[in-house]
Amino acid sequence: MTDVAESKVAESKQDRIARRQVDKFDARRTELAVATLHTLAELGYARTSLREIAQNSEFSHGVLHYYFADKRDLITEAVRQYEVVCVTRYDEVVAHAVTSEQLRAEFVAMFFDTLGQDATLHRLWYDLRNQSLFDASFRADVLEIDTHREAMVWRVISRYAELLGGVVAGSSGTVYVTLDGVFQRALLHHLAGDAETVARLRAELPDVIDLLVSKAD
Repeated sequence: MTDVAESKVAESKQDRIARRQVDKFDARRTELAVATLHTLAELGYARTSLREIAQNSEFSHGVLHYYFADKRDLITEAVRQYEVVCVTRYDEVVAHAVTSEQLRAEFVAMFFDTLGQDATLHRLWYDLRNQSLFDASFRADVLEIDTHREAMVWRVISRYAELLGGVVAGSSGTVYVTLDGVFQRALLHHLAGDAETVARLRAELPDVIDLLVSKAD
């Protein structure tokens, strides 16, 4: 084998090793972010530091600091990993719905079920989004996550309109902020223990969805 060929083989091997190291590092970051997600959700942004997270989890401060530059880095990664699941949770409902009524009913049910089941995780997302209004270092990540959430809602409503034989009466952004507003208000009242208001919002949501779609003449 020539020196040039040997050099290329060596470089290729080094590249593979480097990629594996990067992949392992990223995988460990993801593992740590997911493992500390509930701790983050309980503490919230303002009360959180890497040291406090370490004290409330099985990981040392040194380990967390090695993989994350600061709490912003960890919180953003944790929310990003949660959103990977969140933004696809309605896709199965969309995929198997055969009537507009079925899709609307199953969407409303999941909408409020996840509000109750994952309330602290949703609270963490809104905490992060609010912080981005003051801290510019969050904004790009928050806007990216928000874009994925908007696309999730659009898939539901556009399919609902299709099954109904109508068209969506607004942009994806308008549809998203409308439903997100309902969700955030319901979350606040859920956390406050106001079941009556949550129940009322749940009962009204089907009509809100219908307002977002113009039926064909």
